[in-house]
Amino acid sequence: MAGELRDNRGRGDAEWGFPPIHPEGRKFGMIAVAIALAVLLIFDWGWLGWPLLLLSAGVFAFFRDPERVVPQGQQLMVSPADGLVTLISQVTPPVELQGATEDGGRGLGKEPVTRISIFMSVFDVHVNRSPISGTIRRIVYIPGTFMNADLDKASEENERQHVLIERGDGTAIGFTQIAGMVARRIVPFVKPGDIVAAGQRVGLIRFGSRVDVYLPAGTEPKVLLGQRVIAGETVLAEIGTVGLLEGVSQ
Repeated sequence: MAGELRDNRGRGDAEWGFPPIHPEGRKFGMIAVAIALAVLLIFDWGWLGWPLLLLSAGVFAFFRDPERVVPQGQQLMVSPADGLVTLISQVTPPVELQGATEDGGRGLGKEPVTRISIFMSVFDVHVNRSPISGTIRRIVYIPGTFMNADLDKASEENERQHVLIERGDGTAIGFTQIAGMVARRIVPFVKPGDIVAAGQRVGLIRFGSRVDVYLPAGTEPKVLLGQRVIAGETVLAEIGTVGLLEGVSQ
């Protein structure tokens, strides 16, 4: 149940069930099922119909939207996406996220910041979530190409959508949803002026993609290159905390 209290003292129900399907994906799943049934029942092409029926199940699974338990902490930044951390680097924020907003919100500025790139395969959950609590100050959609989202230059050439969020203390966080070779649509759930909570659903990208997160100055990642992260649950960083993080792959 959304919003249910879960803690380390046993409060909350433990249960398993297939995650619900996001409404955005139900129509695609039903279309896939209809095509598969038409091939099976009308044309009697079992060699094609059964694989299509299996594919339709995969379409439903792609749009699954599981509940997440968001860690609580004013300074915590959670991952906006499920996937693999493929890049951690110092970069200049995108121009669309640099300047102040029309309603007086702060931008990210022009100085280099740490960018964490999270690659989502077609097997990952594709519903994206807000990394912090705050106000949506800016959303900028940019058409582009559809090269491999795992490439560094995809952040500048692919179809993408920039989102700027500002906390109550004025700290600004930016992230970018990037479409990949298979992805063909970025769907926002929020608009400028909306107030969001950390871990709240803010959009999705259809069929494989990437999300870049820009950390504020004076903040270092709490994840490592090659680590898998979970949207709304994995802590990417603690705002204002600096320190080298090391790990040993197993």
